[in-house]
Amino acid sequence: MDAGAGVRIDALLTGVAVPYTRPGSRSGIAKAPRSGPVRIGRLGLEGDEQGDTRVHGGVDKAVHHYPFEHYVAWRAELGELPVLAAPGAFGENMSSHGLDEGTVCIGDRYALGSAVLEVSQGRQPCWKLNDRFGVRDMARRVQDTGRTGWYYRVVQPGAAQAGDMLALIERPWPSWPLRRLMRLLADRVLDHGPLREALELPLVPSWRTLVERRLESRQVEDWARRIDGPPKD
Repeated sequence: MDAGAGVRIDALLTGVAVPYTRPGSRSGIAKAPRSGPVRIGRLGLEGDEQGDTRVHGGVDKAVHHYPFEHYVAWRAELGELPVLAAPGAFGENMSSHGLDEGTVCIGDRYALGSAVLEVSQGRQPCWKLNDRFGVRDMARRVQDTGRTGWYYRVVQPGAAQAGDMLALIERPWPSWPLRRLMRLLADRVLDHGPLREALELPLVPSWRTLVERRLESRQVEDWARRIDGPPKD
């Protein structure tokens, strides 16, 4: 995407946190489209909630964007699940065509309505996707395919609505599309060269710590609890 080019945002979506599938859990993963202008603040879209703010939401995960093109691939793999009939299956706040993890770079800044958003990180899927889809290894599939979507931090609060254009205004790290960074982390690469290069990026604190620990320990992380989740009973 060239600076100044844009894609149409097909839907802006929000959801409220409700009791979820496992004891003591809550989630706002079920999102529904909003009509009319929606305020976008530092913590995301007005009216949107997260069930566990220890790991979801916050300034570095304020807005989640998921490409609707990925739904075609998921339907081919999983069948015509009802949850895949419309945007919102993955808990996304923004749905569009024309952008994916290979074309969006870490640190990209976009104008949307009167707001400015900055790509902060890719999504690290968790077990709640398994339960939402009724597919035991859905979170792992999302991670392994790289069809994760990504998060924005809100640089300039404002308002936007479905149909607005998401326009690229700055790309400081053009050699680091999210797919490259996510594969470096998710494939558990221990190559010191790429890992040290990644430390030059504007990584969120948790990712910076992950890379630093991997370089120091020469070991990879155990993500089983995030991906598989707590016991259901």
